[in-house]
Amino acid sequence: MLRMAKKICIVGSGNWGSSIAKIIGANAAASPDFESRVNMFVKEEVIQNRNLSEIINESHENVKYLPGHILPENIIAVPDLATAATDADMFIFVVPHQFIEGLCNEMKGVVKPGAIGISLIKGVDHSDKGFRLISSIIGEILKMDVSVLMGANIAHEVASGMFCETTIGTKSLPNGQAFKKLLQTPNFRICVVQDLETVEICGALKNIVACGAGFVDGLGLGDNTKAAVIRLGLMEMMKFTRVFFPEVKPQTATFLESCGVADLVTTCYGGRNRRVSEAFAKTGKSIVELEKEMLNGQKLQGPQTASEVVSVLKSKSIDLNEYPLFTAVYRICFENLPPSSFIECLQNHPEHM
Repeated sequence: MLRMAKKICIVGSGNWGSSIAKIIGANAAASPDFESRVNMFVKEEVIQNRNLSEIINESHENVKYLPGHILPENIIAVPDLATAATDADMFIFVVPHQFIEGLCNEMKGVVKPGAIGISLIKGVDHSDKGFRLISSIIGEILKMDVSVLMGANIAHEVASGMFCETTIGTKSLPNGQAFKKLLQTPNFRICVVQDLETVEICGALKNIVACGAGFVDGLGLGDNTKAAVIRLGLMEMMKFTRVFFPEVKPQTATFLESCGVADLVTTCYGGRNRRVSEAFAKTGKSIVELEKEMLNGQKLQGPQTASEVVSVLKSKSIDLNEYPLFTAVYRICFENLPPSSFIECLQNHPEHM
């Protein structure tokens, strides 16, 4: 029986979304397993009196979020989400995590049965519905199996074709392997593990730790201190995963994959959460001000994730002192604690957890 080529839809077109679109477009065009045309949902913006979607489709460049990089011609910017999603077999979700529920609700009734997804979204959600992973929200609303991709993947380096590794976490090995085929290149090497929750929670929590690393840089405390932030932050990440996902028996080896320690190190030295937090410690400006000045329309994930983590800890009556680094980042970002106080959470942190 003739196997039908899979239709691909990318939900999101920011810096990371456009970077991964370069890989997806090239791989889809080269493989008979995928339709050549790839729809990329673009939230419409006007750039110098022109619609961003029109600019992308005419010049094949996302001039706002990934300037200087040419997208494959088979990446088609679509400003209407329902149109972009219609008849797609494989979805790549890559938007700020605070927008995903609304977007999924817009897609209800459009996604066809049997479609599968993969989330590249780094964050968690805590609401009156409880504490949820982003992949769970997508799966619940759209009734699809959702894998996750997390790793040491700074967007502009991926877009430039520099070698890196990443991790796909999945509950369905065939689906994880299908996304690996769509996404892997010689310079974007993927490992698939059946430990979805650990992979995803690493991708979310490392952004909190990166804020701490940024405070250290802004205070001029040096690389030794930053190394301590990375180690102590990893300990809190591992403890949080063990406490909130005991049923999956988080595998220590997963923390040694790209989604774990590699992503943590990269983000603490080169990510946007680190950069903005450094400026926060140096300038005294608010996170909102610095987002506007430094991120060109992108959103910071670390402070928001810290807020959601503290919220879920409180809801479970867990002492915030059990997660001193996460709590310090939250209090500095939202309760006017001075960045200089961050060193206290390191000085008083348990050696082991």
